[in-house]
Amino acid sequence: MAPRSNVHQAAQMRVLAHPTRLRLLALLRELGPQTAAHLSEYVDEAPGTLSYHLSKLADADFIEEAPEAGSDGRQRWWRPRHEATVWDTAEFSRDPEKFAAQKGMFQVLGQHYAQRFDAYVESTTQLPEEWVRAGFTTDRRLRLTVEQMQELNAEIHALEERWLAISAQSKEASGAEEVFFLAQGYRQP
Repeated sequence: MAPRSNVHQAAQMRVLAHPTRLRLLALLRELGPQTAAHLSEYVDEAPGTLSYHLSKLADADFIEEAPEAGSDGRQRWWRPRHEATVWDTAEFSRDPEKFAAQKGMFQVLGQHYAQRFDAYVESTTQLPEEWVRAGFTTDRRLRLTVEQMQELNAEIHALEERWLAISAQSKEASGAEEVFFLAQGYRQP
């Protein structure tokens, strides 16, 4: 699997700008090769509907068939083609068609992030106290130059890479739980 997929087409972005497809791609990256039937255990949609979404992801080169993953030739197994999907926000902002696709994608992501945070807030009454204390949210208004913003971006990415490596080593560790990490930084309009 390649490390990253660079998106340069509005059509690819439109394929991703769908909550079910984003969830399927994330699950394939997390779980490895799966069929639509397997994925329906995680996504509350019929396998036939998921097959449609999987074929859209395949047409846009985000996933590919993985026939070696299963012995039953009647089922289609899928795997991700890349570990991560990236695009140049500035490139997409300069072209009206790309901008519209990117805006749709960001709206879907924003809704997804809000739902995840809402689910977390609701769960705090059931979580062990040490996990609630360990969690964090923060926001700050900073005054930076573009060079300083680039430096902050690089530091956040380095921090993310460090903790991704730790996470990979902790998959089977006793007491390790799934943690959601989100970081954003942008110039205020």
